[in-house]
Parts: sequence; C-alpha cells; structure tokens
Amino acid sequence: MDFCGAHILSVNQFQRDDVELVFEVADRMEPYAHRLRVTKALDGAILGNMFFEPSTRTRVSFGCAFNLLGGHVRETADMESSSITKGESLYDTARVISGYSDVIVLRHPAPGSAAGFAKASRVPVINGGDGANEHPSQALLDLYTIKKELHANGLKIDGMRIAMVGDLKHGRTVHSLSQLLRMYQKIRLTLISPQELRMPSHIVSDLKAAGHEVIETDDMADGLQESDTVYLTRIQEERFDSKLEADIYRGRFRLNQAIYTRHCQPNTVIMHPLPRDSRAEANELDPDLNQHPNLAIFRQADNGVLIRMALFALILDITDKFEESAKETSWYTGGRFSP
Repeated sequence: MDFCGAHILSVNQFQRDDVELVFEVADRMEPYAHRLRVTKALDGAILGNMFFEPSTRTRVSFGCAFNLLGGHVRETADMESSSITKGESLYDTARVISGYSDVIVLRHPAPGSAAGFAKASRVPVINGGDGANEHPSQALLDLYTIKKELHANGLKIDGMRIAMVGDLKHGRTVHSLSQLLRMYQKIRLTLISPQELRMPSHIVSDLKAAGHEVIETDDMADGLQESDTVYLTRIQEERFDSKLEADIYRGRFRLNQAIYTRHCQPNTVIMHPLPRDSRAEANELDPDLNQHPNLAIFRQADNGVLIRMALFALILDITDKFEESAKETSWYTGGRFSP
C-alpha cells in the first residue's frame, strides 16, 4: 500500500506488511506520545476533525496525535454545530472542509459515509467510524495492543485464541478487528453473543475461509475457556430502534473478578474499546477488575495515540522527517507514563 496521500477507509485496504509498517512507525512514536520529546514536523498543517456522532477517545486521541506531531486541529464535535442541520450535503461539506485542511478525520452515523465523503474531499480522509460498518484505526490499535500484550506472555498473534463478547452485530470495532485478523494464521475465535446479536455472517465466512477456527455461542462461561484474550463490547444502544429494545440485551454478559478467576486463564488479557457501560443494569466490565494486571483497556486507549500518530506520519509522508526537528521536552511530565 502507498500510504502517502491515501484515504484510510477500511481495514480491507491493508496487507499484513502494511499493518506491520504501521506498528513499526507507532513504536517510534513512543517518546513523543509520552511527551519525552517534541517535534514540529507538521508545523502549519491542519487536521479537520469532523465528528457527527458522540466520541471522546477517538476524537481527542486523533487531535492529540496531530498536535504531538506539531500540527493544528480544527473540530466539529456534533451534527448540530454544522451546516448539515441546514440541509448541506456531505459532498459540499467535504469540498469545503478539505479546502481548509491537510487531512480530515470523519465520524458519521451512516455506513459508507466515509467513502462518499472521501470521493468529494481534496485531501486524505481517515474513517473515524461510519455507523455499524468499520473503524479501521480502532482495529489497528486493538491489534497493536494484542501484539504487545501477548508478547509479554511469550505469545504471538498467529495461533492466538480470542473471545469476542457482547453486541457483535452492531459493534464496528469487532467487525474491523475480525477483518484484520484474516491476514494472520490459525487463530481460534470464540464469538459470544445473544443469538440476535451475532457477528454478521459474511465476516464469519471470511474468517473461516482464511483458515481460522470460529466458534459461535451464547454461553459465556464455556466460551471464555482457554482464551488468550477476551475482547468485550457494550450493547450499541445507538444502533437500536429504541432504548427499550437495547435493554433486552443489556447486562446479559458481564465479566468481573469472580468470573475471570473461574473461567479465564491466569494471563488472559482483558480488552474493551471503551466506553464501557458502567451503569448498574449493564456493567459489562466490572470495576473490581480495575487494578487487575491483565486489564489492558487503558493501555489500549494510550496505544490509540501511537497508532494515529503513525497514520498521520505515513499519510503526510514525514516518517523520515519527524525526528529532524525533535528536542527534549522542557516541562515536567509528572511520571504518568512510568510502568
């Protein structure tokens, strides 16, 4: 894949070598993400952060990543603050905002919206989530996290055993991650969900065609057995016709310390794309796991900055330039990134 000037719309754009390149560049970004060094490689460049659905981590981490490379960020944080409420089309929005920006990140509730936006844009577009369809940068940061966490346990992505739990029908994070996993070898995926919220059949078929073992079940206790990684998702309430419909499934699958101890391996990695629904009726990932050493959800969120910095560096062609203007930071970082 030629990253320079490219849109990042789907994980299906990537080959395994492309993914490994993103990970390699992400590794090089650690001193900058940890604020030990600063760079002005993107000084003068502007990111148009266009978010037409609620977001905290994705929106802020993309902005943070761009700032850490020396660039500037302009944001639209919801539909109501944009001219779309006046009837403006995504085409017109793309044409206008791409005139103000050097790269755009778009989140939008309609599946396929990122691809349509990119066709009209005059600058590269990164899909920050298009409805229940895809979330490619999340899939990359998830896989990057899995790689690092498994490596600490002496394991690799090839041959791993992963359980995906929750709303697998609407969860774009598990859709994109599953598609990325196709390019690896001999993975066992246990898909744990209510019958009505199963992984889309075409994704299951693609995984099986790639030579992976896929087990679908609604029995969480049995499904967690012998997994290296457990990836939980919340019920995607915004994808249902009503809150009452979502409530039927809310809280159906929960992981807490007792369940983990009873059914998981001692080193099983716990992941969640966040936000986790901590309301009593949901609570899919219990706070009693907050201090568990295998809880990787906050390391996972931190890795989002590294991956998004890497994508900007590759798309804007500064992978051999960002170190030229680098220098040590002149402020106290508070030791927040210490192990």
